[in-house]
This record gives sequence, structure tokens and C-alpha cells, in this order.
Amino acid sequence: MSPIVWILIILACAAAAGFGGYAYRKNMVEAKIQRTEELAKRVYDDAVRKSEELMHKAEDFKKEKVLEARETILRERDENERQKAANDQEIRERRADVQRQENRLAQREDSLDKKTESLENREQQLNERQQEIQRLREEAEELHGRQQGELERIAAMSQDEARQIIVERVTREAYHDAAGEVRRIEQTAKEEAEKRARNVIALAIQRCAADHVAETTVSIVNLPNDDMKGRIIGREGRNIRALEQATGVDLIIDDTPEAIIISAFDPVRREVARQAIERLVMDGRINPGNIESMVEKAKRDVEKTIQEAGDNAVFQAGVQGLHPELVRTLGRLKYRTSYGQNVLLHSLEVCYLAGLMASELGADVQLAKRAGLLHDIGKAIDHEAEGTHVTLGAELARKYRESNAVVHAILAHHNDIEPQTIEAVLVQAADAISAARPGARRESLENYIKRLQKLEEIATGFQGVEKCFAIQSGREVRIMVKPEDVTDDGARVLAREIAKRIEAEMEYPGQIRVNVIREVRVVETAK
Repeated sequence: MSPIVWILIILACAAAAGFGGYAYRKNMVEAKIQRTEELAKRVYDDAVRKSEELMHKAEDFKKEKVLEARETILRERDENERQKAANDQEIRERRADVQRQENRLAQREDSLDKKTESLENREQQLNERQQEIQRLREEAEELHGRQQGELERIAAMSQDEARQIIVERVTREAYHDAAGEVRRIEQTAKEEAEKRARNVIALAIQRCAADHVAETTVSIVNLPNDDMKGRIIGREGRNIRALEQATGVDLIIDDTPEAIIISAFDPVRREVARQAIERLVMDGRINPGNIESMVEKAKRDVEKTIQEAGDNAVFQAGVQGLHPELVRTLGRLKYRTSYGQNVLLHSLEVCYLAGLMASELGADVQLAKRAGLLHDIGKAIDHEAEGTHVTLGAELARKYRESNAVVHAILAHHNDIEPQTIEAVLVQAADAISAARPGARRESLENYIKRLQKLEEIATGFQGVEKCFAIQSGREVRIMVKPEDVTDDGARVLAREIAKRIEAEMEYPGQIRVNVIREVRVVETAK
């Protein structure tokens, strides 16, 4: 054989040997990687059993390294497959890389072994602590059982019976304490409310300096002499008939010297008649033609006065936006009185009081003043239409588009309906304060006596009442009851029933105090 053939054979053998060595080393690396993966898996499984907390860390670490190793191996395999024909230098470099990977894996295996050992130690410590806790728990349960048995033996009752007794006792004490606290809170709240109400009312009254002297409509016209009576009567009474027809009043000419009495249920008509007669007396020309002229002038002057009175009242009250017809109707109250109290002045006073109390309590001041000014406006037309001044006033306010709150306050100021707003309550209170002021109202002696008699009749109509006296000008009724027929609790009930019946059957200014007295006297004579 030629040398060239031998050389080729030698080179082929060398290449085969090199390739075989490469394949052998490759298989060794893959086997070692396989063993490393199995070891990592065993370490991972063991770490999972040892601790849940470190399990996640070990799993993540294992996955990360396995993935890293797999990526490296796959990369190496791809490189080896693509570069099978690469030179020996590249093969050595790949081998070196594989060697470095193996070293790193070995280091990681050592680290995992150390962590596994640490986990085992911690698990052992935890087991020892759990055993210690279990032992202490068993001792505590045993001690509790001995104490329970001892307590049952001493008390001669079961645990459920003892618990029931304790619960019942605590419940009774809690109910008693709660009832006492509720009574204390109610008493405190009542005292504070009464004190606050007194302060608010007193402050409102002090800040409201209203005129207490009531103006009454003049119904008597003074004449310069008695001869003027004949001139006013006229020939065959034609002048007086003309006056009565033009004014709508009744003229009473009697023996009263130098005076004529004007009688009419309408105060505006009385005022027109008064001014017309005074002008006729001053003019001296009294005849039917001049009478009609003077009456028309008096009507215009009275209407002007009414309008001015309404405008002044609205300006003084500080209420804006009222319908002109409401303002004119409000001015008519200048000639209207109630128990001798001028209704226009009374309305202004109620307006001031309601506004002051609303400002103290944080309510709607403008609403309270508006409702207070209009609360008695129905009295201006109550002689012209049927119905109470409350319903007439509410209809009038509703007609001229006042708010529902104002209409409600007008309807509620005499308890015709139950007040639903704080402003309605304030108007009701201000109306009572204004009417109850000393000297604000007066009534005839006959009506006064009838009211006192009615008050005593109502009180004596109840069973068990022995004596009854109306005192303090009818603002208090003092009732003596028979102690053998009425108990202490019955006296309280009797006072409440008498007060309700007085409210239902009587009309009176202000308030009436019902004072029931039950007294027991024992008399014995020593002989």
C-alpha cells in the first residue's frame, strides 16, 4: 500500500477516535446533568416536606437553575450540532464551558444541601415547641377540670346552673342601672329643655319692646252742642237715614249729652262714619248731598290710611314680597281689636317674637316672621265671610300664593291642626306670649265672670272633687279633692283630665294652671 493510503487511514482513525471521544464526553456530561437534575428534584421534594415557607423559595431556585441548565445544554447541543466540523480549539472551549457549568452546579448542590440541613434543624425545633405547647395545654385543661369539679363540689350545682344564676343577676343589675340612667337622662333633658325654653322666651320678650296699650276703635263722636243732634237727624230723619245708608252703620242718638254712638260690626265702617260725621260737624252743612260727598272723602282717606298702615307694618316687620292685596288686608287690622288688643299691633308683636326665638334656635327667621305677621290676617275679613279667622286667613294666604309652610303655621297657631314645623310652633308660642302679656287684653266684666263660672263648673263636674276655686283672674283653678275617693296617682290623672276638658270647652287668653290638692288630716282629742 502506498504511503498516502496509510496516511488517509491514519487520519480517518484519528478522526474516528476524536469523534468517539467527543461523543463519550458528551454522554458523560448529559448523564451527569441527568444525575444533577434528579438530585435537585430529591432536594426540592425534601425541602417541600420540611417547610412551606422555604418550599416556594427552593422550588423557584430549582426551577430557575434547571431552566438555566436546560437552556445551557440546549444551547450547547445546538452549537455542537451546527459546528460538528469546528476545529479542536472550539471543542476545547465548549468543553471548558461545560466544565464551568458543572462547577457551578456542584456549588449550587452544596448550597442546597446546606439549606436542606438548616430546614431540618428548624423543623426539629418547631416539633419540639409544638410538643411543649401540647404538654402545657394538657396540663391547663387538667387543672381547669380539677378546678371546675372543685367549684361544683363546693357550690353543689352544675356549671350550667351557676352560669344561669350569674346571667340572671347581671341582667337584673343591668336593667336596674339602665332604668336609672334613662330616668336621669330624661330628667336632665327635661330640665335643660325647660331652662333653654325659658331663656329663649325671656330673651325674645326682653328684645321686643312692643306697645302694650291697645288702641280701640272710637265709637262715640263728640258734638259741640246738643243742637247739632237735631241737625244730624234732619227734617223727618232724612239726614240720619242718609248717613246710615251711605256708611252702613247704626247711629244711636240718646240722652247722652253732646255725643252720638256709632254701632256697627265692621270697624272700617265705624271709622268711615266717625270721620264723615266729624267733617260734617266742622263744615256745618248737613244735608243728603253733602253727606254723600263727605262719606266718599272719608272712605278714600280710610283706604289710604289702611294702605299706609299695611305698608308700615310690612316695612317694620322686614317682610318682603307680600302680595299688594295681602298688604292692604293687613292694614285693615288697624281698626280690628280682640279683647281690647289691636290686632295689627298684636300681629307685629308676634312677628318680632317669632323671629327672635327662631334666631335663637337656628330656625328659618324670615319664615317665622312672615307667618307671625300673617297669622291673624283672617280677622280682617271674618265679618264678611263665614268661617273662623284661622281658616279664612289660610285661604287668603293660599289664594295669594304664600308658601305651604306659612299656610300651615296660620292653620296651626290655634291648634286647629297639629303643628309639624318648628316655625309653626314658634308662631303659636309667640301668639300666646303676646296675648298673655299683662294689660295686653281685656274683656267685659260679664264675660269675665262667665269664664270663671265655667272654669269652676268644669272642675266640680269630676267625681271626687270637694271644692273648687278660680283664682288669679282665672289663670289658675285650685281644686280640693276627697282623700278617701282620690289617690295620689288619681290626683295626677284628675289634673290632666280637667286640663284637657278646659282646653276642649273654653276659650281663654294665655294659660290656665290646674292645681289639684289632696290633703289628709287626722284629728284626735285627748281626754
